[in-house]
Amino acid sequence: MRRHPGRGEAGRTVTEAPSARRADVGRRIGVGLMYGLWRPRVLGAWKVPATGPVILAGNHSHNVDGPMLMGTAPRPVHFLVKQEAFVGPLDPFLRGIGQLPVDRSGTDRSAVTRALAVLTAGGVLGIFPEGTRGEGDFASLRAGLAYFALRSGAPIVPVAVLGSAERQGRLVRALPPLRSRVDVVFGEPFQAAEPGGRRTRKALDEATEGIQRRLAAHLENARRLTSR
Repeated sequence: MRRHPGRGEAGRTVTEAPSARRADVGRRIGVGLMYGLWRPRVLGAWKVPATGPVILAGNHSHNVDGPMLMGTAPRPVHFLVKQEAFVGPLDPFLRGIGQLPVDRSGTDRSAVTRALAVLTAGGVLGIFPEGTRGEGDFASLRAGLAYFALRSGAPIVPVAVLGSAERQGRLVRALPPLRSRVDVVFGEPFQAAEPGGRRTRKALDEATEGIQRRLAAHLENARRLTSR
């Protein structure tokens, strides 16, 4: 059931979840682009729960990782996307496919509210927990992923995108080699903490450490599985 603006229990303001229909349009566009330009090999997509709130946590080494995951995930995904990407014609386009701008310079409360609304409505939230493009090895995680997982109780599904950062054979410098293989490996869903646990700063830090270990282990397994 979709949430609508207004007052919920105890006078709390209820935020409407971003449109799942728009995210589905984004998924269809992602499917066309990713399979048209590259050769994605998707492993373990069946591990993503078919219904209910889910957080997809992906590694991030290239700009194409977001669209690649959007086009290969079995369900429509609302990604938290850096605010700087919402410029010019990209602004209405990204909003039109259900993506969520986030100001990374501080705590963006409006982005947090919208992201939690996605999970409350039973949708899929996509996060690159490293916060920015890097080595894509989950070596440095921000606490945002743990916060969303603890607040919502949604399971985390680790995702490894491998091959997007390859440089040999590029015709366009900013893109992976066209028609090259990119592996997308989904892992087993897991909970960030025991149900009913406290949401203290210490619990958040412990959850972040535990999540980092799980994501790093999945990445290692994915590399071994794909020989990447």
